[in-house]
Amino acid sequence: MPDKAGTRVAGVDGCKAGWVAVIRNLEDPADLDLIVFPTFADIVGHTPHLAIVAVDMPIGFPDRIGPGGRGPEKAARKHLGMRQSSVFSVPARPAVYEDDYLKACNTALATSDPPKKVSKQCFFLFPKMREIDALMSPELETCVHEVHPELAFWRLNDDAEMSLPKKVKSRANPAGLDQRRDLLVSKGLPGEFLDQSPPRGCGRDDLLDAAANSLIAERIFRGEAEPFPKDFRRDERGLRMAIWA
Repeated sequence: MPDKAGTRVAGVDGCKAGWVAVIRNLEDPADLDLIVFPTFADIVGHTPHLAIVAVDMPIGFPDRIGPGGRGPEKAARKHLGMRQSSVFSVPARPAVYEDDYLKACNTALATSDPPKKVSKQCFFLFPKMREIDALMSPELETCVHEVHPELAFWRLNDDAEMSLPKKVKSRANPAGLDQRRDLLVSKGLPGEFLDQSPPRGCGRDDLLDAAANSLIAERIFRGEAEPFPKDFRRDERGLRMAIWA
């Protein structure tokens, strides 16, 4: 259970402008903010203090990847049905630190069994993965938790996958976004907050994902969330590898 000296929690999603955060004061539902932070360190150091930061980004990377993968991705996909393609396979830490796609694929092949390359979608997230990895420690895990929006929506939707995709052919799907917006409203988030024009460098999907993550942050704060997998492992730096929902 986190330190309850602070009652603010944040749901965070990566975006073109950096990181978009929905910050909620659990003692005052009207105290609700949407902020774009240039760096993840700015979120961790935010004042007032954030008791829980639930971020959609992999945390913890083994030096080698075995047949079961990193662990959290496989555990999350079991529940997502048609939405499971949204959960990318994450390679070993040496590959994450490559800044060239071909080199990243070669390093991933050399550090996985069976050998597996890196998807382009995952590769484009490497800079943000490295940004969090540079800050993370086992001590910071009381605050910072890995989440995934589709697993968050699954949890909020009474443990059922969303019936509509968020994107179709890499483009936003308005019907899928509206479905997620309506679910968030049913869970207490104000419609006018969710319907606001996103800040520059932030899409509507980023805003909705951050909002969903903020509700998982509340579950974590209240001790109601669980890790996927339950028997999570730690990497060679002692970092927990689990997606929370």
